[in-house]
Amino acid sequence: MPSINHETASRAMTATGGAAEVDAEARAILQRAAAVASFPPFHAVHHLLSVGVCVRCIFRLCGAFSDACTCLSLTASSLHSFIEEHDDSVKSVSCSCLATDEAYCSICFGVLLPTCYQDGAVEQLHSVTPIDNITSMISQAVQREGYQVDDFSLEISLPAVVAANERAIRLCMKEKYGNANWFSDKMFSQQTMPVKEALRLLLVPSLERQMNVKHGNNSFRIRLMYTHDDGSQKLLNLLPNDRGRKRKAESRDGSSTKRNSTDDDKNILSESDSFINKTLEGIQDQEFCSLFQLPPEKMLKPCHLVISCLRSPIYIGGRYLKLSRNVSQSCWIIDDERMGEASVEEIIGEHVRAICRGDGYKFHAAGREDIDVRMLGSGRPFLVEVLNVRSIPSATEVQQIADKINSSEKKHVRIRNLKLVGSEIWTMMREGEAEKQKQYTALIWTSRPLTDNELHNISLIKDMEIVQKTPIRVLHRRSPLERKRIIHCLSVNQDGD
Repeated sequence: MPSINHETASRAMTATGGAAEVDAEARAILQRAAAVASFPPFHAVHHLLSVGVCVRCIFRLCGAFSDACTCLSLTASSLHSFIEEHDDSVKSVSCSCLATDEAYCSICFGVLLPTCYQDGAVEQLHSVTPIDNITSMISQAVQREGYQVDDFSLEISLPAVVAANERAIRLCMKEKYGNANWFSDKMFSQQTMPVKEALRLLLVPSLERQMNVKHGNNSFRIRLMYTHDDGSQKLLNLLPNDRGRKRKAESRDGSSTKRNSTDDDKNILSESDSFINKTLEGIQDQEFCSLFQLPPEKMLKPCHLVISCLRSPIYIGGRYLKLSRNVSQSCWIIDDERMGEASVEEIIGEHVRAICRGDGYKFHAAGREDIDVRMLGSGRPFLVEVLNVRSIPSATEVQQIADKINSSEKKHVRIRNLKLVGSEIWTMMREGEAEKQKQYTALIWTSRPLTDNELHNISLIKDMEIVQKTPIRVLHRRSPLERKRIIHCLSVNQDGD
């Protein structure tokens, strides 16, 4: 799968030497939020800032993210200034929320306030917003791979430690303010927008502008996979029965549990995130509080991001004729030795893959014939499932595939009725394979000539049930079974020689 690697992060948006002035846009957002009954008191908001929660996560937790997400001037500094104006108790506090350390948000790890890091240095793109910076990278990744994009869907994967830290912050607030009149269990839970949805809300408008296409439920998917190795490792160490869980994650693919490579360790952590999430769901709040630090510690490293693109398979189908008795249907190699000159699968599949610029293909046919048996008549229905294509071929390009195969000097295979089809044709083809009556022609030797009466009796046979055993030559890949077959009718022509 094509991908690029880089780190995204956000430095705490603070001001050296004190809080910043609140501009008109930020002030209007803060005033509207403060007027909502579900918005917590200013001293509680200030506490969230002091434990390292970023501004966007604060508004996300309080159900006001949609209003605040696009305001660049709404920073920790401006929020602190607004709180100071309305809450005298904050003025006398030695405030840690304006510290100039390089910590990231203790919940989202900087995902919602991105600044791009690449090759160990910050990329300074002053002409664009931090969000446009990230979406520019995504757009460039799509362009580098040469994808034909009409619209797209955005998939986001976050490390399990994000959900764990958010839960820790909620329980911390409940522990500190649970007895207050304004606090309720619904606060910071039911009204909260998930980090994934918040990030999607931030990125999609910018991506639509840069790529000039619309976001929706589409077969072309852009995947953003965020990981945080340090956070995931600490989380694994805190979970009960940690060693058993790690062994389960390591041996999931059936390989040895002994790992030496750093890359292998990273894969283990990312693969086990879904398992960690399920484990956390089964832990009650009381046990959670005994296992995890409340509030969670501030993180000094950002998330690592891998951008990848994937298109759902496309299907190109038709009928093939096999004219050679030395061409197998699928690629047939035994002990590194090819059986036959070529295969129908490779002849058709490689031509289709090249035009579509796919990562690979799978060849499906309605039944099969032996390598030394020709396929004539109207041809056998087939489908080529092309994986992660960069471009969807036009009708003209599909015809070019057929023309190239049919004009080949080696007259092994010919195809007809080639066209781009939907995935539903797969079910129809399988149904046809099970129900279709097939006609076979065979040359038979007998020890003596057959009489006219015997020939007549053979032609009278209708719907005779027989048992077909698995041929010896395919026992290495098929079960030794007896399969019932029906001969619907027989016709014999005798050669006097």
